[in-house]
Amino acid sequence: MKYVNVELVEPGDVLARSIYTSEGLTLLHAGVQLTVGMINKLRRFGVTMLSIKDPLLDEVKEQEVVTETTRKDAIRNLSQAISCVQSGKNFDVRGIQKSVGSIIDETLRNRRVLLNLGEIRTTDNAMYIHSLNVCMMATVMGVGLGYNTAQLKELAIGALLHDVGKLSVDKEAPAYKKNSKTNHHTWLGFDLLRKKHEMSIVSAHIPLQHHEWVDGSGQPRGLTGDEIHDFAKIVAICNYYDNLISPFSAEEEPLPAYEACEKVMGLAEKRFDHKMVIHFLRSIAMYPTGTSLKLSTGEIGVIIDQNRGLPSRPVVRVIRRDQQTNRRMVDDHEITDIDLSEKPTIFITAVME
Repeated sequence: MKYVNVELVEPGDVLARSIYTSEGLTLLHAGVQLTVGMINKLRRFGVTMLSIKDPLLDEVKEQEVVTETTRKDAIRNLSQAISCVQSGKNFDVRGIQKSVGSIIDETLRNRRVLLNLGEIRTTDNAMYIHSLNVCMMATVMGVGLGYNTAQLKELAIGALLHDVGKLSVDKEAPAYKKNSKTNHHTWLGFDLLRKKHEMSIVSAHIPLQHHEWVDGSGQPRGLTGDEIHDFAKIVAICNYYDNLISPFSAEEEPLPAYEACEKVMGLAEKRFDHKMVIHFLRSIAMYPTGTSLKLSTGEIGVIIDQNRGLPSRPVVRVIRRDQQTNRRMVDDHEITDIDLSEKPTIFITAVME
């Protein structure tokens, strides 16, 4: 599998990762052979990157923290909840709780795996993929921080619903009463979730505080340091990071994962808690599996594996045509797998499309 710009995809290429609608239905299944019509349709849907199968990478399997089935179910349950919120109806928390339980269970089982955020975004599903990504990142961080299952559930529910206030139609919420000029969706989200007796009040504080910065410059209340709940500090980082890498956020253009990580690091002790930034960087793949890149040797390769604890030093597969020793052959190609954790003199110099 390789992750490529949609403009470089050709008819006949095989999709490596399924694409979902906002209802959690499959728009295109993994394994489908793409046609001109399909590629043009994906462009119209705002798709910028695709996961494509590569015969030279067939035996390379991306390790997933959360299974495709669980991710799809989470999108479906979130979609149902959001639909109720948008129409002013009461939503059933049980679907959200079930999805969150599955995400937690799988994250605990796969705690040694770095998180790759490879879901394909469209104009239709972007909001749901964003919420799911933030939930998965927050859960991985929570596991790394040693939270128990009850704490992980509070964190994951608040993370999955952190932007629910953007869709609230409750005109009696505090933000509307006060005619707030701040980013009032935080208040609306809090007011919506705090009324859910099946939900912890801690979960409700995550939508309220996920735009608060540790230096006091955030919204809606300008809280500082320890005034901000640790769960909200976690979600603040995950929310910011996912917006940086998304083509559908307010950012001018999406950043590659490693540049987004650099931006997060630069805001430690300004926007973000330093300890939480460290745990975030330990949880995320700075160079996601399937990414093409250039090495300091001048060679072009594809990320095929990650090194837990060294997210900036993945395993890279370089494919050559020239004859050299200690290489294994696939047809007329020569393949070298380079573990950058064992090659301190080789560096990544660029990410390729």
